[in-house]
Amino acid sequence: MQVIETLAEGLKRELKIVVPAAELEARANERLAEVKDKVRINGFRPGKVPTSHVKKMYGKSIMAEIVNEIVRDRPAGILSERGEKSATQPEISMTEDEGEADKILSGAADLEFTVAYEIIPAIELKPVDGIKVTREVVEISEEEVNEQVLKIAENARAYETKEGLAENGDRVTMDYLGKVDGVAFDGGKDEDAELVLGSGRFIPGFEDQLLGLKAGDEKVITVTFPEDYPAKNLAGKDATFDITVKAVAAPAAVEINDELAQKLGLESADKLKEIVRGQIEGQYGNVTRQKVKRQILDQLDEMYKFDAPSKLVDAEFENIWRQINTDLAQSGKTFEDEETTEEDARTEYRALAERRVRLGLVLSEIGEKAGIDVTEEEMQRALYAQLQQFPGQEREIINFFRNTPGASASLRAPIFEEKVMDKLISEVNVTDKTVSKEELLADDEDGDDKPVKKASSKKKAKAEDAAEAEDAAAPKKKAAPKKKAAAEGDAE
Repeated sequence: MQVIETLAEGLKRELKIVVPAAELEARANERLAEVKDKVRINGFRPGKVPTSHVKKMYGKSIMAEIVNEIVRDRPAGILSERGEKSATQPEISMTEDEGEADKILSGAADLEFTVAYEIIPAIELKPVDGIKVTREVVEISEEEVNEQVLKIAENARAYETKEGLAENGDRVTMDYLGKVDGVAFDGGKDEDAELVLGSGRFIPGFEDQLLGLKAGDEKVITVTFPEDYPAKNLAGKDATFDITVKAVAAPAAVEINDELAQKLGLESADKLKEIVRGQIEGQYGNVTRQKVKRQILDQLDEMYKFDAPSKLVDAEFENIWRQINTDLAQSGKTFEDEETTEEDARTEYRALAERRVRLGLVLSEIGEKAGIDVTEEEMQRALYAQLQQFPGQEREIINFFRNTPGASASLRAPIFEEKVMDKLISEVNVTDKTVSKEELLADDEDGDDKPVKKASSKKKAKAEDAAEAEDAAAPKKKAAPKKKAAAEGDAE
């Protein structure tokens, strides 16, 4: 077998592979000898079929199997022998001439094919002890813990039915039917809906018109949907709602005690506070880690300057660009609204894609040299987390990861990256700095943790699967009131 390098330009490589007809013939004869004793052909006793007859009947199909095996398996071995890693699956090109292909299958011509690929550049790792980062730390006050516990208590508070008129703070139970131009619209109907007046959960003007109503009252209220309302078919339109009040209830006093904790499945108020403190610490800790991670990545970006494989950059850019356009479409904005042009945005996001790919290769090299691996147990936990996000779709998700080539890499990659980051944080120069929560949570215009900096469109590029981006105008959401806010400080 001959391997001839026909292109070596930057990271691009192209090889011409030539397998002599004699070598193909020898392999085919070995395969025919194996088949000879197994085939059953009328007129011949088992094992007595002449090799020439077997070759006449099965020669081309056996040669086709051999050719496919060589084309499928040999390039990986050749790249390994050359000490190269392909950035993506190599592209294989074979002759499309039917006459030439028939000669190869007949053993009358050499097999020739080309392998085109981009190599992953060699990365010489540099010491990281010169990297300096500031780790922002927030001291959590008892006051903040108590504020969060109070919110939990308010969400869990009891309501007592009252005979009087609805006031701010009261909970109204009602049926409603929304209409635009006299026609009911999808998502505009609900029964036994509960709304705490003054909570701001429904569109502006809706809750105010419920004040002063009592159980049994019926009323038609008029509202105007905000211009930026997620459901585009309703945005900016006037609507009416037929309301039937079924009950009015006044809020009971909020008490933070063991009884409240027990309602939440905990043994005491002290345990509730302990859990809330832990949640706050976890939330701030995640932000702190992301900021530390960003600082490390920014400095690694300065340390390593090399050309990234164009196909990886193209794929990363397409992911980013698809998400950017999805974000713009959902918000109803254009590049001009974001004070940029499509051309400028493309240029910036292309640079972001290159940064991501380059840093991804650096982190991969660091992890490989350090012997970092992702265990089967860690992969199972990641899969379980995916299943929890999509209840009722467990079987489909499992089949997706089982049957889709490369799908498991989407589970492995973030775990691997975080383990590499753990190693780097343990080796770089870290200085702790106590800050207020406002300072910690202040928006950082310089970038995010992916690592992607904000471009002029002011949209953070996302690497997450598009399925995670929720369409605000989807029919499954109620089109009238705002979606219920998630309970803050969940104590579970």
